[in-house]
This record gives sequence, structure tokens and C-alpha cells, in this order.
Amino acid sequence: MKTIDWTRDELVAYILLFAAHSDFKEDNHERNVIISKVDMDTFQEIHDEFDNDNDYQGIQKIMTSLRQHNYDKDDVEVLMADIKTLFFSDGDFNINERNMLRALERLFKTL
Repeated sequence: MKTIDWTRDELVAYILLFAAHSDFKEDNHERNVIISKVDMDTFQEIHDEFDNDNDYQGIQKIMTSLRQHNYDKDDVEVLMADIKTLFFSDGDFNINERNMLRALERLFKTL
């Protein structure tokens, strides 16, 4: 993948949406967490793009954009904290969310 023309907020919104869908649903608590991180227009724009991507495309876009924005260890730690907040927002940290968290941790270590 060549380049992704996202701002950092758009990247965060996409990653949080990707994580939220680990259990195949996006509830209001999770949506509210994402909207607390980015404005509503950004959320809607990225949500529309997310809806048109498959998992492989999503991972490729995330990794390309993380590299483009020069995410370092500290940036990834903040991102992981946001993802954990998202997962705990509905009061249920289920097995799919745990697996997604582990997968994203491993993936982000490759940066």
C-alpha cells in the first residue's frame, strides 16, 4: 500500500472502530469513546470508509498510516490505552476483545 491520506485523528478513529468490531458489534458505549477522541464529522467519514474495507485492507491501512505518522513506542502506548478504554466501556471485556488486544499489541510491535 502506497500512502494513506489520513490525519492522526482519522487514524485513531479507524483503529478504534477496527477494535470495536472485534466482537462483531459496535455499541453506543464504544461509539461514545471514539467520538470523545475525534469530532463527529471525522467519525462519520472514517466509519463510512471502514464499512467498505475488509479486515486485510483495514490492517494494511492502519500499519501504513502508523508508519507515515511516525508512531513511536510512546504513541503506541497511548493508542493501546485508548483501545483498552474502548474495550472496557461497555463493562464486558470478552474473549474476542482480548484476542484483538493481543493481536494489535503484536502488530504494533512491528513498527
